[in-house]
Amino acid sequence: MAQRERDALTGRLTTGHEWDGIKELSTPIPTWWITTFLISIMVALIYLWLMPSFATTRSLEPGLLGWSSRGELREEQAVAAAAQAPWRQRLMALPLEEVSKDEELRRFVQAGGRALFNENCAPCHGVGGGGQQGQFPALLDDDWLWGGKPADIVQTVRHGIRNEDGDSRQSAMPAFGETLSKEQIAQVADYVLTLADKTKGEARAALLGAAVFKENCVSCHGDSGEGVRDFGAPRLNDAIWLYGGSRDAIIHQVTNPRMGSMPSFASRLNEESLRMLALYVHGLGGGE
Repeated sequence: MAQRERDALTGRLTTGHEWDGIKELSTPIPTWWITTFLISIMVALIYLWLMPSFATTRSLEPGLLGWSSRGELREEQAVAAAAQAPWRQRLMALPLEEVSKDEELRRFVQAGGRALFNENCAPCHGVGGGGQQGQFPALLDDDWLWGGKPADIVQTVRHGIRNEDGDSRQSAMPAFGETLSKEQIAQVADYVLTLADKTKGEARAALLGAAVFKENCVSCHGDSGEGVRDFGAPRLNDAIWLYGGSRDAIIHQVTNPRMGSMPSFASRLNEESLRMLALYVHGLGGGE
């Protein structure tokens, strides 16, 4: 190792290292940098003492101030709940059909219902209630399996459809692929395709599928495909299809039907929220 010396140009000592005639200078860390570093350590230690810091698998050190983002959220929610309390009381005091007559209350319900819908319903039914063909029904039309009045919607949202809730809406379509031949299923599909066309009344009666439909489908879907709401049997004469209205789609549904499920929101939403959500859905344009 070379002997340390002072650089003539900068006046700094060298480290004694030299490479190809280049000597390394000994440049100490600036005082301001060391001071800032020490202050940062002190701030970090104070923060650990005052704020939530060390966590274990079972608990979290709350810190001297006892602050937490969860606690702050609870406080904000409490303030919001207190501000909304008079409106929620008015909502509960009125029949659902009367809420729209109170303009201020209606605006409150629509704003709250929209937020509830986007949080709980939009993942399936889409923002705005447009639905997803082949999976989840649209809420913008007048095709309601169990009724589209506010009280009907409250019941559906509260208990859901085809789930483990004892009060959920229940309906089931048998798999006719086990009882009908492929030819009969094709015939009834051709017949069902004519139900929405009022100009084919006479020709419809002459179709081979008319007898198959009368024997197997009328008890649920009605003589003219108008559906039976109490059974959750959809209309077949309005050209509104969840799983598609093509001939192949109808054949598939008759052969091996698809039936969706909706969760119960009774344990997730309180009564005021259920009413707001139902009124919002009712106001999307398809409510009765």
